[in-house]
Amino acid sequence: MEGIQHKTVIVNGNINMHYVEMGQGPIVLFLHGFPELWYTWRHQIPFVAASGYRAVAPDLRGFGDTTGASDDPAAFTMFRVVGDLVALLDSVARSDEDNVYVVGHDWGAIVAWNLCLYRPDRVKAVLNMSVAFAPRNPKMSPLVALHSTYGDDYYICRFQGRGEIEAEFDKIGTKVVLKNFLSYRSPSPLFLPKGKPFGDSHGETNLPPWLTEEDLDYYTEKFDKSGFTGPINYYRALDMNWELMAPWSGAQIKVPAMFIVGDLDLTYAVPANREYIHKGGFKRYVPFLREVVVIKGVGHFLHEEKPDEVNNHILDFLKNF
Repeated sequence: MEGIQHKTVIVNGNINMHYVEMGQGPIVLFLHGFPELWYTWRHQIPFVAASGYRAVAPDLRGFGDTTGASDDPAAFTMFRVVGDLVALLDSVARSDEDNVYVVGHDWGAIVAWNLCLYRPDRVKAVLNMSVAFAPRNPKMSPLVALHSTYGDDYYICRFQGRGEIEAEFDKIGTKVVLKNFLSYRSPSPLFLPKGKPFGDSHGETNLPPWLTEEDLDYYTEKFDKSGFTGPINYYRALDMNWELMAPWSGAQIKVPAMFIVGDLDLTYAVPANREYIHKGGFKRYVPFLREVVVIKGVGHFLHEEKPDEVNNHILDFLKNF
């Protein structure tokens, strides 16, 4: 992409973090989700750069051209991932730039919420998409809750056996796996039955209008190189995070925030989540939450499906500060 600079910096000891940047001005740190890369922000980066900001978008630990993490899920706790970002900010921020704007989606939103929780001094404001901040449940770990609610074929549960889902993905092929994930637009829970994670017709999935063959080829090239183990290890570290986060039970996010979600997003379709977002729970834990925007007729990858609308929301939010 013209005008985007690709750079690498060593962070957190041994992580070679690849990131892109574009523009001049206050930093907007973009954090991607699964199964994505910095590239998921290809519509937002030039937009905020043209609007007077400096877009910085890394490949998170284990993804794309960021290398150095082990295959141990313990290397993917939020403490380590957030530590990477603090080191990245130490490297790229101006000496007089104490804090930055943060925009996250999916796992990037989870990482962004945790960055706000651990280091609110480094975040000027946060805009997250798809995944609202979820307070820690001290009585039940995430995986116990997910198994009891959805069963063993639920995608997060299927990700837990080390090497198992990777072997199934190898048989299907990287491009087909990514095509199925990145095309998913149903509000229904995602199940990956053992042996047939995308059913019998997984190769027949059509690309959505917002994803081109060129886009898919870029993702495929990078995931062929790095594999799926690192990205999936974020899910394998869920219960580790739950144990480590005990001191933050009941803690609030105390930075200005905004949240955007599509009404067809599988994360929004759960009635309990919608009630939490709209009936006061979310605001209780994120007291400086300024706005919740629900975009009608849009699925999980809202920033790709409706980039102009999302871009305008981002810019309107940034202009508040």
